[in-house]
Amino acid sequence: MVNYVISKMTQKSAVSVAQWHYQDEYEFYDMTADPEDYQELMNEELRGDSYYQVTQAGRLIGFFVVEKTDRQEVVEVGLGMAPELTGQGNGLEFVRAILKYVSRVKNPQKILFDVAKFNVRAQKLYQKIGFKVVNYHEQETNGGSYPFVLMVKSV
Repeated sequence: MVNYVISKMTQKSAVSVAQWHYQDEYEFYDMTADPEDYQELMNEELRGDSYYQVTQAGRLIGFFVVEKTDRQEVVEVGLGMAPELTGQGNGLEFVRAILKYVSRVKNPQKILFDVAKFNVRAQKLYQKIGFKVVNYHEQETNGGSYPFVLMVKSV
């Protein structure tokens, strides 16, 4: 069992996350790719109580954000793992720890992930955890419109 520590995101961690650079098509997830996301991440007031950091042995390994939806019992989760840890089989326990925390702290009935369509790696991981695809749609982000996959899981 991996010992992750989840806490409210600090400014120091926000600055670190803002500097992460992903390889190849995953650079889509660089925080600098979307000015609105970058601004929210860098401003403590805008982050509010929605952003969390995930550390292991004092090292920042990832983050997540919990967003309210138009339904009180449903939350949307966005997440990111440190680039050097991706694609190595670390995702399953990382995502499970986040979902466990969100379920305990936010007590939703359903959790949503909205995933870029090209990110098949994440979609497969989420399906392994029990998420189901509910629709495909275009999402305005990173200065354009991109295909996304909305996935849901009841908790």
